[in-house]
Amino acid sequence: MTTESNGAPPARYFHLDQLPSLPDDPYREFLRVPSLNCGVYRLAAGQPDLQSPHDEDEVYYVVAGRGRFKAGEEDQAVSPGSVLFVRAGIEHRFHSITEDLEILVFFSSAPSR
Repeated sequence: MTTESNGAPPARYFHLDQLPSLPDDPYREFLRVPSLNCGVYRLAAGQPDLQSPHDEDEVYYVVAGRGRFKAGEEDQAVSPGSVLFVRAGIEHRFHSITEDLEILVFFSSAPSR
């Protein structure tokens, strides 16, 4: 495998099945670089989404499951293939989850946690 001048590999490969959730946290980050971070967010049917607004723009891609998503005043049904964009600082959450959700999350830059 080749590496960049900073010692990092030029590409990284992941598979969702190999990214288990943590017991008390439905979000699992799997990539963090200076301009982007990515994770998988898993919410069970009926589980509340307790997230709060973020300091970064964010994109969600729904891999599996069904429910609804509210951002600001907009409320949309979500299902596999849904892609959602949320500007930084906007109140948003998944709700009315009828089938376990598995969601890829892309932040515009790595937040400090």
